[in-house]
Amino acid sequence: MKPAPRRVSSRSDRPDRGRLRPVHVAFLNPQGNFDPADSYWTEHPDFGGQLVYVKHVALAMAKLGHWVDIVTRRIDDPHWPEFAAPLDGYPDSPNVRIVRIECGDDARFLAKEELWPYLVRDWVPNILAFYQADGAFPDAFTGHYADGGLSGALIEEKTAIPYTFTAHSLGAQKMDKLGVTATTLDGLDAHYHFGRRLVAERIAMNRSALNITSTSHEHVEQYGHQAYAGAVDLHYAGRFTIIPPGVNLEIFDLDSHSPREADIAEHVEAKLARDLAEPDKPVIIASSRLDPKKHHVGLVEAYVSDVTLQQLANLVIVTGALDDPLHDDAAASEGEREVLGHVRTIIDRAGLQDRVSGFALRGQAALAAAYRHLARRRSVFALTSLYEPFGLAPLEAAAAGLPVVVTRNGGPSESLVEGEHEYGVLVDPEDPGEVARGLRRALGTDWNRLHAAGRQRV
Repeated sequence: MKPAPRRVSSRSDRPDRGRLRPVHVAFLNPQGNFDPADSYWTEHPDFGGQLVYVKHVALAMAKLGHWVDIVTRRIDDPHWPEFAAPLDGYPDSPNVRIVRIECGDDARFLAKEELWPYLVRDWVPNILAFYQADGAFPDAFTGHYADGGLSGALIEEKTAIPYTFTAHSLGAQKMDKLGVTATTLDGLDAHYHFGRRLVAERIAMNRSALNITSTSHEHVEQYGHQAYAGAVDLHYAGRFTIIPPGVNLEIFDLDSHSPREADIAEHVEAKLARDLAEPDKPVIIASSRLDPKKHHVGLVEAYVSDVTLQQLANLVIVTGALDDPLHDDAAASEGEREVLGHVRTIIDRAGLQDRVSGFALRGQAALAAAYRHLARRRSVFALTSLYEPFGLAPLEAAAAGLPVVVTRNGGPSESLVEGEHEYGVLVDPEDPGEVARGLRRALGTDWNRLHAAGRQRV
């Protein structure tokens, strides 16, 4: 596939498309890898909602007539063949380029936590060299996550080109929810590199032309954390804007249809029949990466503690790539195995192995088709994260027709409640009794109302 046309060095000859002059914007996303097929989305912790957000904002900007580069890391690894070409793009959007930049001692895939040493040494200098050779720098950059934000600040220092910062999540909140203490800090920092991340976030929010948040809660509570004291003036409106993400209704709407709709329904039914004593019942579906902060353990504890809930519905844990995670976790990462180990212990202790199912749904289209299929049997979606910066997953489920029971901590407290209007059930994720009561309500007499209200809200 041919990449988008090379940018010219002078923009004065570009057509005037209305009052808004077309601009050239580059999205900085070093750890998220993009390709036309959206390979590995939902199958790996680094291939989640942030990539969906970046891609679709880029495509939407291109539709308005702008030129957009998604700048990411080049990978030359036989296990990840989709990410080797230096330039790529999307067939239906010639104004969008995927620009893959060398970063690291070799080109193998690296998790985002392993990229920190190479951003200053390799990635940013190689970006500058790429645009110098390309003949024109973008009008603006936009940094995503701490590593993209730091990269934006480093580029701005060299070029004076402004950048915006979209954190997606901030490290201080993750430290709080993981219960980091003086005793545990060294061990957790060895994996998560919190020290580097917090410094990068402080620099990114301090130097950015604008900090983009998804909710007012994110603006006030997250950026107001003591770890960021003095980094940015929270009360200066010119430094912040709130832009809630949207749901891709072409994929997730209840009235949408995937070419594989029937195949996905058959796949879901086969997995339920494999695992469950009563596979025809409604389900409580949990679909998020197997990360401790998503708190699958709290959901499972709520389920096993409530006999009425067990009579109303089965519990289903959807994973990106593990076909039978409750029985075979050989292909899981160390962190995923830890979560699954806790989940299995709770289920086995309660003797509820035939009421809980786990299986893979690969890609957004498959996930949306499964949501629609399970909504027809009056199922519900659950997300009991310790904290959600915004919480896009429950809105996707709601668009597909599932009532949602979601953590009250973070963005869902704004997206799912407004004044006296309730669009989903908010719960304390660390209170199994409250989670169980919320699930019973959504599965029972409130199902019709929440089904309609959640979809209307999206």
